[in-house]
Amino acid sequence: MKYYIIAGEASGDLHGSNLIKELHKKDAAAQVRCWGGDRMQDAGATLVKHYRDLAFMGFVEVFKHLGTIMDNLKFCKQDIMDFKPDVLILIDYPGFNMRIAEWAKKKGIRIVYYISPQVWAWKESRVKKIKRDVDKMLVILPFEKEFYDRWDYKVTYVGHPLIQVVEEEKQKPVQSLADKPVVALLPGSRKQEIQLKLPEMLKMVPRFPGHQFVIAQAPSQPAELYKDLIGDAPVLLAEGQTYNILKQAKAALVTSGTATLETALFGVPQVVCYKGNQVSYWLAKQLIKVKYISLVNLIMDKPVIPELIQADLNEQKLKEALTRALYDEQYLAQLKADYAGLWHKLGSENASERAADEILALVS
Repeated sequence: MKYYIIAGEASGDLHGSNLIKELHKKDAAAQVRCWGGDRMQDAGATLVKHYRDLAFMGFVEVFKHLGTIMDNLKFCKQDIMDFKPDVLILIDYPGFNMRIAEWAKKKGIRIVYYISPQVWAWKESRVKKIKRDVDKMLVILPFEKEFYDRWDYKVTYVGHPLIQVVEEEKQKPVQSLADKPVVALLPGSRKQEIQLKLPEMLKMVPRFPGHQFVIAQAPSQPAELYKDLIGDAPVLLAEGQTYNILKQAKAALVTSGTATLETALFGVPQVVCYKGNQVSYWLAKQLIKVKYISLVNLIMDKPVIPELIQADLNEQKLKEALTRALYDEQYLAQLKADYAGLWHKLGSENASERAADEILALVS
């Protein structure tokens, strides 16, 4: 079978790579062509476009790069036509992928959406387009199935792919990074978010001199980007070691997104840090309907971890939240119980294997 997969960011690259491995196990003749990253390429796919060239964050940034995005759409459509896949697999990245889905449906291409766009958070009306264009939706968050049920759209919950990833990672030995207790800094994978959030995170370095701050460098970004922001601060920069950092971290400052869930599954107390372009943030605030921005709080439906958003992401509030994450024993005991509840809600399915089975059932 021929599979064409489109992922537009680091988390999609991770989940796409594990899906590709499962497809190769189950289909010895599998040919995979993809938009994604190094992980998907290493898993055996032919990489067409890297996500570092696709990741535009926020309304303003998307508008500024509209010409590039339109060129990418045109190129992608032609590349799909040339490859003639048996199935098109879309991983999140809705602004781009839903346009491709609409076009591909008209071309008679079978479409699987693995990892749903966050239609439950904003622009709920997009469900109508999903129902029209997507042959099979595979969801990874427990509440998504109930959400789609309300729209009379049958989807399949396959479990969360991070469960298997983290369980396997926990079996690997820790490579020690420092003699002092580690505070992990996870400022994201996109250039714009790193430039906005990392300077705020770095303000904590002199406030906690007894700790070693370690930045998880995104594989898609050059070291120079971080070094320009770090300056002379006594901070370590570690590339491709996010999980190794989390396995020894006492606490973490984390940008919103998949990283909050990864951090929780490793049992690390965390503070969610979000800062965006002022105009983009204002527009998003008018549209987004959910109570929380972190996946941990969304899944648990309560404020398990603190979220410092926009103006609240300041030196004083960040110091207070990090102090609590490091030293407040009562808070840490409750957090441990909530993290256990999170594992229970997500279940123990091998999501990547289940997703591959669902895809093969559709195209066989």
